[in-house]
Amino acid sequence: MDDETAEIELLEQNLNKTRQISKRMISILDSFDTRLAKLEKSILPLYTSTQILNRRASNIDKTLIKIDEVASNQEGIAAEEALILRGPQTGQLEKYKEALERLNASIAFKSSEVDSDDTARLVETGAKKLTQLYTKLVAEVSSGSTPAPGAEWAMSPFPPALLSTLRQLVSFLRTLPLPTTHPSHPAAPAILSTLKDAQRGYADMRGVWAQKCLESQGKRVIGRADTIDPIAAGKEFGKWVETVLTVSEDEYQLLAQLTPMSNPSLLESSFRTLMTPILALFGTTLSSLVALIKKSLHKYNFLALSAYESLLNHQAQWDDLLGRRGSETRKDTNEVKDGLHTLRSVCLRSFPEFLADLKFGAMGKGGELVTTSLADFAISTIKYMENLPQVRAAVGSALVSLGDGNWKMGEGVQVGKAAKVEENDESVVLEHFVYDVVTTAINSLNTLSRTSRRPAIASIFLLNNISYLRHHLILDPAHPDLSSLLSQPAQDALNSNFRTAKAAYFDSNFSPLMQALTDDPKEKTNKAATKEKFTRFFDLLEEVKERHKLAKVMEDDAEGRETIGDEVVKLVIPSLQRFTQKHRDKEFSKNPQKYIKMSADVVETQLKGIFR
Repeated sequence: MDDETAEIELLEQNLNKTRQISKRMISILDSFDTRLAKLEKSILPLYTSTQILNRRASNIDKTLIKIDEVASNQEGIAAEEALILRGPQTGQLEKYKEALERLNASIAFKSSEVDSDDTARLVETGAKKLTQLYTKLVAEVSSGSTPAPGAEWAMSPFPPALLSTLRQLVSFLRTLPLPTTHPSHPAAPAILSTLKDAQRGYADMRGVWAQKCLESQGKRVIGRADTIDPIAAGKEFGKWVETVLTVSEDEYQLLAQLTPMSNPSLLESSFRTLMTPILALFGTTLSSLVALIKKSLHKYNFLALSAYESLLNHQAQWDDLLGRRGSETRKDTNEVKDGLHTLRSVCLRSFPEFLADLKFGAMGKGGELVTTSLADFAISTIKYMENLPQVRAAVGSALVSLGDGNWKMGEGVQVGKAAKVEENDESVVLEHFVYDVVTTAINSLNTLSRTSRRPAIASIFLLNNISYLRHHLILDPAHPDLSSLLSQPAQDALNSNFRTAKAAYFDSNFSPLMQALTDDPKEKTNKAATKEKFTRFFDLLEEVKERHKLAKVMEDDAEGRETIGDEVVKLVIPSLQRFTQKHRDKEFSKNPQKYIKMSADVVETQLKGIFR
């Protein structure tokens, strides 16, 4: 027991010593921690300053390295100068561009102003060499043989490989230093002047080349205008104008892609330069066409109208294209619109002159009218009317500009027209003009017929011509749209005059036959008178037959001619049958066959034979 007590006491003593040691260790660690905090607080500013110094030292090292690099590049300028002065070579454009880029970059690090000026002059030389290559490439595709006259225009002015080279070249030219982008660059003003000259050269070369390509085509159009159908010739001119428009549009697109400077005002100026020779060619070609038309407006009136319609169809496109030349020319100058006005003035003259020609047709000497064939002005009227629907838009526009009724040159408004016409109602004005054409032709035919000293011949002449007009304008028009141009008053005038002409024909040619068989109630009929009437009838019948051998009736209208024959038979044969029946029974002669030379059936056959 005593031993256990002794051990416990010993353990307590050891435990107390351990606690004392722990307390001393904790006290020492606390003191050490306090000292570390104080140390860290005193060292932190020094650490921060050291980091800043390290960064500055790194930047200085990098700057020294860059300066060494630029210095080494400067040593190579002498070697690059030969490359720049020699100019860009085939397949070395990229190498030439890199050399210029290095020279431009070196100017920013020059310590000597003299060295910077020398380098700038070398950059300027390089820019000039590049623009010389640019101009040379453009010149290569702006020369050579032009398309043959009559050949279809194929717009492929730049071969793909050359176009790719030009695009790369232009892309680099647009990065060269200019006063607006590099105001402190010594060569910027000179480079700007060089690029402007190259751009003007491009526009001038392309404009002159396009003019040459289009010129032979334009001359062919004018040369053929006198040998082919007038409307077809006008459409050929319109096709040529469309080609000019297409070429101009394509050239504008190329200009926007391939000009060294893409500034909008410079692009407008360049396009103005490019279009100058093209528009000059357009003006001279149109002037030649107008001069040809003015030589014989009656012959070329539809050439003028067809060409005018073609220009009208493209006016909006031209206005848009020419407006791209800039505000300086947009309002005051429009060569195509001026040409349109010139052509329209010629068209306006054609309407009253055509009516005057129709009136002049009635001034022939009626007493010498020995023909029953179609009058020249009747044929020209049908040709004129058949052509109208093909240029309806041009005719309507021109007539509205001329003014309703003004084609009559002060004679006033014809019957059947409305008192007032809407200002832009082209269809109504066109109907009025067609009415005047039809009635003027009819009046001239009637005048010729009335002044003739041979009524029978004149009546056939009038019937043939009125029937010809009616047949080709109403019954069987050559153009499906022609009938839509004829107003009801115009159709009524044709139908009424046809009925009148037919009645006059019957009256002058077949009424004498019926009159010869008519008994006068005031006179006593005797055998001698009856014999005289039969003799007179058959003599007149022979005259009619002889006359119709030379004077053919309605030769171009078989159906109408047959109808006239049937009406003649219905008019004459019943009278002959009644007269024959009446006097045959009275035995006016012992030999009636001597006077009744033919039966009614034979006479009917002979009358129908006249119209076969």
